Amino acid sequence: MSATAPSAAPPATNPSRRLSRDRTFAAVAAVVVLFMAAAGAPTPLYVVYQQAWGFSKTTLTVVFAVYVLGLLTSLLVAGALSDHIGRRPVLVAAIGLEAVAFVLFLVAGGVPVLLVARALQGLATGAAITALSAALVDNAPTHEPGRAGVVSSVAPVAGLGLGALGAGALVQYAPAPTHLVFVVFLVLLVVAVVAVAFMPETSARVPGALGSLRPVVGVPRRLRAEVIALVPILLASWSLGGLFFSLGPSVAAEVLGLHNHLVGGLVVVLLCAPGALTSLLLRSWPLERLLTLAGVFVTVGTAVALVGVDNRLGIVGTLGTVVAGVGFGAAALGTFGTYARIAAPHERGALFAVAYTISYLAFSIPAVAAGFAATSLGLQVATAGYGVMVVTLGVLALVAQRLAGRRRAAAVA
Repeated sequence: MSATAPSAAPPATNPSRRLSRDRTFAAVAAVVVLFMAAAGAPTPLYVVYQQAWGFSKTTLTVVFAVYVLGLLTSLLVAGALSDHIGRRPVLVAAIGLEAVAFVLFLVAGGVPVLLVARALQGLATGAAITALSAALVDNAPTHEPGRAGVVSSVAPVAGLGLGALGAGALVQYAPAPTHLVFVVFLVLLVVAVVAVAFMPETSARVPGALGSLRPVVGVPRRLRAEVIALVPILLASWSLGGLFFSLGPSVAAEVLGLHNHLVGGLVVVLLCAPGALTSLLLRSWPLERLLTLAGVFVTVGTAVALVGVDNRLGIVGTLGTVVAGVGFGAAALGTFGTYARIAAPHERGALFAVAYTISYLAFSIPAVAAGFAATSLGLQVATAGYGVMVVTLGVLALVAQRLAGRRRAAAVA
């Protein structure tokens, strides 16, 4: 820089201010990873709980779905709350509720307490994730505004994978497998509270906080066409995630004969790691190209994984999962990158709430149906039916993107 540059530079490019904004952005991203890692951690524990307490696969997927029910309730009720009272109050309340859930996990001795713990964790995650997504956009570096969309896609996927892998390792190799992981997360929540306490507030208080708690799902008219075009790929990618997070470890153990609990975590990592890496490496790609890539890879990867499971070929199943993981990451980057681009500041919390509502409905409802099917028809048959549904949704996503492209071209012409 020249000697005269500092006096001419606008406030947004002040180095100390930029550094502070970068640090805040990094802290928000870290809290996103923490919440999503906590969400992924119980996945390898489901098999342990099932063996210890003797419940069916239907109950297993209900335990999984109760978390999503709590999350969706929180999204619908509190999704726009941070747009009115600020990001920090919502995050502090969410961290406190998450801590209560972890304490219940520690004392759980059966399914009822486990269900309450997962429901509270869902409520906490739903409140936190929309406020965090909005805060990422609020604090995106002025010299790299697109970073918010990248982190909104990379951090959740990376967090889910890290949580599942870390929990799987602790379950397999550490003492007190159903307790130690939650002690670790309680310690990390203390760090998160400190980080939030030092974050600057980025959302001014706006009247209407109580009114915002009324469950209303809506998208501003000017955004509806773009949001609707994203629905098929959201359904395909998050349905795929629901399969891996609910029944993935059971498929590895019962169908493929892989009983190590660390493998249960690795099943999730095989989906999430390629997804996170894809989001990072392809962050400069046009969003439309990302969404097309997502449709292709989710469709092809799921089909290959199905062949592997149906023929009990672990290598083929692994290959298909990795390919599908690339599509999973591209879908996250393309969809949430689009939301970050099109939403005005006062619309961000509510719009991300709609996006996550769609996503988690896809994440949970098919998984519960698969749990019932696995109990009555067998795990392998249920997995095959689930996979066919994901493939079909992937094809529909490609059609939707082709139609959206034609609409945009016609609008330009």
